[in-house]
Amino acid sequence: MHNLKVFKIVSISFLSLLSLCSCEKKFKSDNFTAYFGGEVSNPLNRYVLFLKDNKVIDTIPLDRNNRFFKKFDSLAPGLYTFKHEPEYQYVYFDKNDSIMVRMNSSDFDESVVFCGRGEEKNNFLMEMYLKNEEDRDKMFTVFDYDLNKFTKYIDSAYHSRKSYYNSKKELLKWNDDFDIYALASLDFPYYTKKEIYPVIHEIRTGENVSEKLPKDFYQYRDEIDYNNKGLTNFSPFVKYLTYMLNNMAIEKADPNASPEDKALEMNITKLNIADTLFKNPEIKNAILDNIAFAYLLEDQHILNNKKFLDRYNELSTDKGNQNEITKIGNAIQMLKSGNPLPNVGLIGLDGETVSSENIIKGKTVIFFWTENAKAHFETAHKKAMELKAKHPGYNFIAINVDDNQSKWKNNLSKYKFEKIEEFRVKDFEELKQKWVITKIHRAIITNADGTINNAFVNLFDVKFVDHLK
Repeated sequence: MHNLKVFKIVSISFLSLLSLCSCEKKFKSDNFTAYFGGEVSNPLNRYVLFLKDNKVIDTIPLDRNNRFFKKFDSLAPGLYTFKHEPEYQYVYFDKNDSIMVRMNSSDFDESVVFCGRGEEKNNFLMEMYLKNEEDRDKMFTVFDYDLNKFTKYIDSAYHSRKSYYNSKKELLKWNDDFDIYALASLDFPYYTKKEIYPVIHEIRTGENVSEKLPKDFYQYRDEIDYNNKGLTNFSPFVKYLTYMLNNMAIEKADPNASPEDKALEMNITKLNIADTLFKNPEIKNAILDNIAFAYLLEDQHILNNKKFLDRYNELSTDKGNQNEITKIGNAIQMLKSGNPLPNVGLIGLDGETVSSENIIKGKTVIFFWTENAKAHFETAHKKAMELKAKHPGYNFIAINVDDNQSKWKNNLSKYKFEKIEEFRVKDFEELKQKWVITKIHRAIITNADGTINNAFVNLFDVKFVDHLK
């Protein structure tokens, strides 16, 4: 008890720095000690996760003032992740760094501010992240530009951003290890734009510019160190790889194949490219897993999954993750048309637990929502009511995926969604595992006898009504 009291006093004293206008940078730390703490405004839960390479190192609780604090007796220099679910960001620790962070869950990325020893580097990464996000919002019209105009635009933006990077690097004199991430946050968003351009340009304008691209358009591909372990889980690198692999797979795809077969062909091509490109087994397995997760969770032809998984299992050497991928593949196979919909526990507005098999009484459309996506909540219900009016033979069931009964009921009390049955999931992990729910726009259509008609449809797909005929 005495030790706990001392810890609380130290924590409160340390965290009181957050209320100051400027942060104290000279924390007392030695070669083996690092501090990480901060404050969360409008928290969505009572903890902050601290991770390295996607593995949780510590779960740090929030105190009654929504502050958190952790002393690490040994923390290797490098890039870490902190997560206040569902949001996350990166934090980089050099030797002797002690870092505090403010964040607001209502406007997470824009609110993140670091202070303490190491703040300058981390605030630079946040600035680059926000600049890149701002760029992304502007890019849709830029993808309409012809090749010359597009190239001039992104090159100009890149050179401006590079000048900023150079000035910060000179001012802060960061080391080569940190520069891996600083440079990645500069280069990979630029490379990603080039990978996306031919695909989006054709979708938006109808013009195929692939044949017009100069021979050196993708020259940067040859200069990238694909086997740098430090980048394996860094978002700008992962996003770039996603688009680059997709772009290369499109170039090899059969244009006359059906959408389902084309998806299978492209994703097996991605596996093969990754197998050639990545020599480091750890990185290769991580990339193979990313491809597998993305493909298996798409709205795609369920029967092609076995062919994909066979090739994945030939290439991956990480048996632990293979088991996870196989679990998803097996769960998807259970959701084939004609199979009974696996039973999950649900909670009604009266607080009573019911089985999903007992609420399906006729042809049914099941859709999902969360209070963390208010616009989707309203839009999905309105869409369901429109569909119900045109297809009265179907029942429509809305399932909330959150874990707070009173908030769920309070949200619903503000609306009048006629003829929509409302339930809340009892155990989201069960729902995720049995129904493979990873996308909130997902819907499931059942037949009158409770068997599956289609378990992988998008409620907002323009062709959704075709499934109700």
